Amino acid sequence: MVRVLLFSTLFPNAAQPNHGVFVENRLRETLAHGGLEATALAPVPYFPSSNAMFGGYAKFARAPVQEVRFGVEVLHPRYLVIPKLAQNWTPEFLYRSALSSVRRLAEQGRGFDLIDAHYFYPDGVAAAKLGRTLRLPVVITARGSDLTLIPEAEGPRRQIRWAAQEASATIAVCDDLRSRLIAIGAPEERAVVLRNGVDLDLFAPADRRSARRALNLTGFTLLSVGALIPRKGHALVLEALAQAADCALLIAGEGLLRGELEALARRLGVAHRVRFLGEIAHAQLPALYSAADAMVLASSREGWANVLLEAMACGTPVVASDVNGTAEVVRSPAAGRLMPERTPAGLLAALLELRRDMPERAETRRYAERFGWAPVGRANKALLEAAAEAGYEQRGSAKAARAAKSLTTGPVERVD
Repeated sequence: MVRVLLFSTLFPNAAQPNHGVFVENRLRETLAHGGLEATALAPVPYFPSSNAMFGGYAKFARAPVQEVRFGVEVLHPRYLVIPKLAQNWTPEFLYRSALSSVRRLAEQGRGFDLIDAHYFYPDGVAAAKLGRTLRLPVVITARGSDLTLIPEAEGPRRQIRWAAQEASATIAVCDDLRSRLIAIGAPEERAVVLRNGVDLDLFAPADRRSARRALNLTGFTLLSVGALIPRKGHALVLEALAQAADCALLIAGEGLLRGELEALARRLGVAHRVRFLGEIAHAQLPALYSAADAMVLASSREGWANVLLEAMACGTPVVASDVNGTAEVVRSPAAGRLMPERTPAGLLAALLELRRDMPERAETRRYAERFGWAPVGRANKALLEAAAEAGYEQRGSAKAARAAKSLTTGPVERVD
C-alpha cells in the first residue's frame, strides 16, 4: 500500500466547499483504483477573525483544523501570508507549516511514501523543500496561473525551475502548460500531461424544461461561471451582451468585481437582461448548465477550464476564448466554438456561428463522455506508484513519467 501525502492550498474545506474541488476529484478517482491510501495536507492562510464583515478572508478563519472528506483525513494548518513579502516568502511559510504538521503525524506513527503536490508556486516549491527534508519523492502538478502568470517574476520562476528539477515527475493538465514548464527548465523526460476529467454522474443533463422554469427563463440564455475577477472576462461578456439584444445572461460566481460589473451592466443598458446569482454550490450547477442555451468563458488565461466540460456534460455547448489549454478541450463543433479573438466582437462572431448550427444537446453530452475521470485516475495511480517505488534517491530516473505516459490522458482527437 502506497502512502500518499497530498499537499496543496487548493483543496476544499467546510468553509470553502468549491475551492480546488478538481484536486480533490483527481485524488478520489486515483484512490478508487486501489493500492493507495492518502492524507491531505491543505494549509489555509492565517486570519484572526471569522466575522462576516471581512468577506472572503473570514472563510480562512472558519475553515476547520481537521476534517474527513469522502473518507480522506484532511488537515488545514495555518500559514502566514504577508502581502509585501508574499511573492518570495510564502513558499517558506508553507514549508514550515507543513513540516510541523508532518512531524506531528510521524509522532503518531504515521509516515508517507511520497508527496503529491498541486500548484507549482508556492505549493510545489514548498513541497519540494519538504521532500528534500524528509527524503521523500515529490510529484508536482501545474494547473494554470502557476505557469501562465507567476513565472513572469524572476524570483518565483527560479524557484519553480528548482522544484521541477527536484521532482520525480511533473504533471501539466494540458499541453500548453507542459510546454511552458519545459521552457522554464523542467526536465522534459519527467513532464507528462494528465488532463482534468469531469464527473459524468454529477454533471449530467437535468430536466431542461423544469430547470428553465425554476429560473423563469424564456429566451436564448447565456451562462458565465467563474469568480468575479479580472481574468475571467465577465466584463467582456457584458459588452458583447449589449450587442446581442435577444440574449439574457446568468453569471454564477462571487468576487471583488461584483459591484463594478453590476455598474457596468447598468451603463451598458443590459442590467434587465443580466442576473448575478452569486456563488453556486457544485451540486446545484448541473441544473444551471442544463437551463442555459450556451456557456460562455472569456478568460484571459486558463489551464484546463473544468467549467467547459461540466457544461458539455450537461448537454450545453460553449463559447470560449482561445487561450492556453482551452483549444484542447473544445475540439469539435459538438463542443462549441472558440472565439477568433478575445474581444466582444470575437465573442459575438463565435456565438453567431454556434447559433447557426447548434448541436443537439445529446451530441454535446456524448462528446463530454470522452473526458471522464477514470483514465486520469488510472494514469495518476501508475505515476504515484512508480515514483514511490523509485524513491527519493532515484527521483531523476523518469520512471514515474514513463508509467504515466503508458496511460496517456491527453486531449481527444479533433472531430470536425
